Amino acid sequence: MLELGRGAVDKMSATLADDTVQYQFRLGELRIPVNPLIGKTLRLEYLGAIHCVNCGRKTKSSYSQGYCYPCMIKLPQCDVCIMSPEKCHYDAGTCRDPAWGEQFCMTDHVVYLANSSGIKVGITRATQLPTRWLDQGASQALPIMRVATRQQSGLMEDLFRSQVADRTNWRALLKGDAEPVDLVAVREQLFDSCAAGIHMLQERFGLQAIQPLHDVAPIEIRYPVQAYPAKIVSFNLDKNPIAEGTLLGIKGQYLIFDTGVINIRKYTAYQLAVHQ
Repeated sequence: MLELGRGAVDKMSATLADDTVQYQFRLGELRIPVNPLIGKTLRLEYLGAIHCVNCGRKTKSSYSQGYCYPCMIKLPQCDVCIMSPEKCHYDAGTCRDPAWGEQFCMTDHVVYLANSSGIKVGITRATQLPTRWLDQGASQALPIMRVATRQQSGLMEDLFRSQVADRTNWRALLKGDAEPVDLVAVREQLFDSCAAGIHMLQERFGLQAIQPLHDVAPIEIRYPVQAYPAKIVSFNLDKNPIAEGTLLGIKGQYLIFDTGVINIRKYTAYQLAVHQ
């Protein structure tokens, strides 16, 4: 087979063009378009090495998607408040790196609704749209709140997830497109049912910090998938270093083969070779 490239893999880059997502492999500095490979035989080979994306240290296991253990326990991007922003402890003076927190957390965030395997609520930095939706495999998405910090987005998400799920069912995601949902109607229902909680957060942080978005329209997203698998089987490169088959499509960060599926983001920092 022809080797297309090798290097430390990162999550695929994803861009939206004419409502359809275009993907590229990222292997170190190398970029390989993936959409043209759909319908062809593709092989991913794990080369047996993982190097921390922060310090470059060789590590037996990848933590927090690409870090060695020492970096995982000291870096701010691996702290508990990244997964649970409402637990932000910046104001307590215990942030792992206040300068990092000011750059990435003390900036505008968006609370959104997305339809991936069903309706869900999520959060992201305002600068990460629509990338966040593409990485999650959302077929519909709608920003519903704009807030001033990551902590505030976490508090809003915590309020809304009393009414709406905050997880994606990855197996359902890979079985087909989700049934369309009226996201505007869901937004208005959330605003009505959570009005008291929204008001409390506005009183706490100010009206300028917590802003409902009433006039934004949903977007529709299509993924390059020829066929979905009848049965979901996952490749595990830690147990078998080869993932190979006919590439049927791409959705979120998943490659869909006729022989199984693989989440590329899961293997961030793994040394991979890609063959066609």
